[in-house]
Amino acid sequence: MLNKIYSHIICIASVAICFTSCAKKVEEEVPKQKPNILYIMSDDHTTQAVGVYGSRLAKLNPTPTIDKIANEGMIFNNCFVTNSICTPSRATILTGQYSQANGVLDLEGVLPTENQYLPTEIKKLGYQTALIGKYHLSSKPNFDYYNVLTAHGEQGTYFDPVLTETGMNFALEHDPEFEGKQYKGHSSDVITDISIDWLKNKRDKNKPFMLMYQFKAPHDNFEYAPRYKDYLKDTHIPEPESLYDNGNNGSIATRGANDSLIHVIGSSVSRRNTIRSMGMTMWDKKSIAKSDPEFNSTNKSYDLLSDKEYTHETYQEYLKRYLRCVKGVDDNVARMIQFLKDEGLYENTIIVYTGDQGFMLGEHDYIDKRWMYEESLRMPFIVRYPESIKAGTRSDAIINNTDFAPTLIDLAGGTAPEQMQGHSFKTILETGEEPEGWQQSTYYRYWMHMAHKHANPAHFGLRTKRYKLIFFYGKYWVDTKDPNATWNKKSWGNAFEMDTPAAWEFYDLQEDPKEMNNAYNDPKYAETIADLKLQLLVKRKELNEEDGDKFPHIQKVIDAHWND
Repeated sequence: MLNKIYSHIICIASVAICFTSCAKKVEEEVPKQKPNILYIMSDDHTTQAVGVYGSRLAKLNPTPTIDKIANEGMIFNNCFVTNSICTPSRATILTGQYSQANGVLDLEGVLPTENQYLPTEIKKLGYQTALIGKYHLSSKPNFDYYNVLTAHGEQGTYFDPVLTETGMNFALEHDPEFEGKQYKGHSSDVITDISIDWLKNKRDKNKPFMLMYQFKAPHDNFEYAPRYKDYLKDTHIPEPESLYDNGNNGSIATRGANDSLIHVIGSSVSRRNTIRSMGMTMWDKKSIAKSDPEFNSTNKSYDLLSDKEYTHETYQEYLKRYLRCVKGVDDNVARMIQFLKDEGLYENTIIVYTGDQGFMLGEHDYIDKRWMYEESLRMPFIVRYPESIKAGTRSDAIINNTDFAPTLIDLAGGTAPEQMQGHSFKTILETGEEPEGWQQSTYYRYWMHMAHKHANPAHFGLRTKRYKLIFFYGKYWVDTKDPNATWNKKSWGNAFEMDTPAAWEFYDLQEDPKEMNNAYNDPKYAETIADLKLQLLVKRKELNEEDGDKFPHIQKVIDAHWND
């Protein structure tokens, strides 16, 4: 009897061992499911208008949904753009290359389909790729599915936008081959509707996906959905001190001798810039009627206001319109997150939130981007993926938008191709620590010069964790005096053609985080500046950013002023 019992026990144990062993073998044979990638990017959404970055606007709680994503993942404090303007930044994100390497230097640049390396590499890893919303790169997108804004100079319109979908002829708006479909509603809502529809009804559910879900908002002219007209209506928006007093920010390159250029350089909030200011745009009756039909412009006579009153009124209205567009983005991201949860996709999807660059919200009395100043240079960058990223973490590691593509490829299980100049920061996401030898600076170059009435001088520079060195060389990247030069001045929309003075600027961001004191001529920083110039030379050589062969007229300026 005992022998029979022992036999049964041994038999049961053997089956259990076999079952465990077999289960383990099956588990080993079944590959782990790859994570989906949802890359969310808005246009001109700067860190000052993202709550988790703790700016003066944070107490307004502008982004509760984005903040929740951030607090469930990692927030990068030192993410920077390499060329702060829409088209070049988007080209950099898709190529992992700086502007000179990918050829998209300015808003006229075209990125060939075959050079869109990010979707190419992601597809090789078994992913289905999609791009929906703002694209702005002229050539056909290299994605399995796309539905992108194509009218209105590829910016698209805020209301009733026209998009071109996979299967339609992809051509620019004025090309006879152009095909597009007009959708009713606000662009932020439309782009989200199309994105959710693709995820629910059109994608191959047997494959992981990478969806680049990209808003037009909050790009100017800040036309928000009507439902937000009362949002922040009676709220005082905190103002930057430098809106009224710019201290010792800038140089002869940005201000002119004895401030002789301040009325033409850098579009303003105030009346300072006589060519382009936010007030000129906003207090135009047609503009007011378009953004808010109930606003009665006859209630205020803006011409009679003092300069300070005018600046205050303009700033308050400017920020409210901007933040209403941000609110529309955040609410639509909430819709997308709820869809992912409902479909059981949320936990296995890497969620990235970023902007295509920073944006000036009145700091130094500037609007728009383009500058190497902090608010224009810094990008929000947030990643959530609970499988490998610890919630509630922050990183001070320096990353820039050349690093996005290598990192996404690495997260998908691949290796970035050699032509990419950026570096994967996957290790930082997983450990919270900078790997040995990680970059300690980021290079920036704004190629356009005095363009689009914003009138920002061309410049380049280096930003470390503590210091920033900028060289304004004040020349077009094409020598406009060369009769053989091809350059589309009409498309750039210049108010005038002029070179601007060359000059250096240096900021100690630990002592002067608001960049109110250009300390380039302060003797105590002489050694630091000399070292930064050496670093800048090395970085420009490493990135093939030198100008001697391609742009000798710029190199002459660099050589003449390097030791100023």
